[in-house]
Amino acid sequence: MNFHKEDINNLDIDEVVKRIVRLNTALRDFWSSAYGWAPIEAAELLSKSRLDWQVSLSNKLNMWISSPVADDDYGSKILYWVNLGSLVEGTLKLFLSIHYKDYLSDIDKIRRYNHIVELDIMELEMLRNFFIKKELLTKDWDEWILNIQQKRNAIHAYKDRDLGSYDEFLFCVRKYLELLRILNERLPYPNEGYIPLEK
Repeated sequence: MNFHKEDINNLDIDEVVKRIVRLNTALRDFWSSAYGWAPIEAAELLSKSRLDWQVSLSNKLNMWISSPVADDDYGSKILYWVNLGSLVEGTLKLFLSIHYKDYLSDIDKIRRYNHIVELDIMELEMLRNFFIKKELLTKDWDEWILNIQQKRNAIHAYKDRDLGSYDEFLFCVRKYLELLRILNERLPYPNEGYIPLEK
């Protein structure tokens, strides 16, 4: 069921960030204590996950939207991509954590050196590939995540990398709210009253 009627592109960017914060706060509040609702394997995983960090990272987006970042402020540009990339990674991990039992029984679960890769150490590249292989997200989302991933990885680089523009970052923040909406609507809740809302 779609609880979000407003077009994200018609919202001010500060309202977009407020809604991201609200959604991640509500997701933390519900899923950090999922015993009795989620399967025991998922509840145990969620109880030790740092969903509070997702909320903190969501709030930090305000730092980047409060005033435009200059094209030559490379440190800020790298850090705002790290901020957004970490949120995307955390959201994908949350989704798989909630569906952890299904993940464990999936023939395509991610392996490294013939061992199952646990969600808490999974990298964004692995998550992105899994979501596309299982058709949990479309090819357009894959390209969007890859773009953020490449820009975020500039934090490790010594060589030149494309950091995009400030407007591109703001566009990606809007798309992140859309991703949150899509994945939140696919999560199992006891009834509609528990579904996190963005306003």
